[in-house]
Amino acid sequence: MIPKRTMHLGKYRGLEIRTAPSTIITAILTTSAIFLLLNKVFKLRPWTAVTGGILATTLHYLSDLWHQLGHARAAEQTGYPMKGMTFVGPLCFSVYPKNEGLLPAETHIQRALGGPIFSLLLTLAFALAVLLMRFIGGLPLFLAVFTFLDNLLVFTIGALFPLGFTDGSTLLTWWNQRNSGRLSL
Repeated sequence: MIPKRTMHLGKYRGLEIRTAPSTIITAILTTSAIFLLLNKVFKLRPWTAVTGGILATTLHYLSDLWHQLGHARAAEQTGYPMKGMTFVGPLCFSVYPKNEGLLPAETHIQRALGGPIFSLLLTLAFALAVLLMRFIGGLPLFLAVFTFLDNLLVFTIGALFPLGFTDGSTLLTWWNQRNSGRLSL
């Protein structure tokens, strides 16, 4: 899932943060789509719509970073920490050391749950922001609603669907192995 060619963005709390070129293309397309939505549907002025597109896209990637920090925190608690994270297209993926060896199913389950739990907390925070922004309206309300829905549907509920690359797939795989008493790589 993670391409071989990525760019180093920096380190945060010992985690190496990288991105694939597809993230830049996806960010431009996302910003453009949100600009069109804000300008054509919500009738915001072009500069306000451009600002909204940039801010919404930035909030999406920061939400994904927050989700990954949830995985990192959970991994740290298991004693088998993450090595880093890599942004690919619209999403970010956890990177674990290749030489971890055989780990118990509970370790994989705990690490997989960390992201959705952190995202649920952010979802609740933005639900409150939506309630507060109702009185302001406009772009601040749009950004609060967008970030609430993004965290709820993509990083909390969506992350739990077993799609092959999601936390839900990890949970399903290791839950089944835990119940059968097997360990696997």
